[in-house]
Amino acid sequence: MTGFFLRLVISAVSLAAAVDLVGGLSFRGEWWMMLLIALIFGAVNSVIKPLLKLLMLPFLVLTLGLFTLVINAFMLELTAWLSRGFDMGFYVSGFWAALKGALVISIVNLLLHWAAAGLVFKSPGRR
Repeated sequence: MTGFFLRLVISAVSLAAAVDLVGGLSFRGEWWMMLLIALIFGAVNSVIKPLLKLLMLPFLVLTLGLFTLVINAFMLELTAWLSRGFDMGFYVSGFWAALKGALVISIVNLLLHWAAAGLVFKSPGRR
């Protein structure tokens, strides 16, 4: 259960970093709403993304996996669309903003997962 909350917070921080760094992404709301948006983002990524990757497998092979960024951008736009239905204040202005946001989210997510793995899984007696 702790791992779930850690991943949720890391996802929320990654989304917040993308909003700060990418001009076409915006968020107007309370900080806890970003946790709900991260929850939607996680649900979209765990349910729809594998199906989309399976359908787009020829493009993924042809581009040596770089098409994953396009899929991630679509997941970000879908998250914004779903959160708009609940009036959460998260907006993506277009494809290029979503692509840049997906890149920022991927990098920040990777760095935070590395940092968390170093903090959480470090045993006390190890050097």
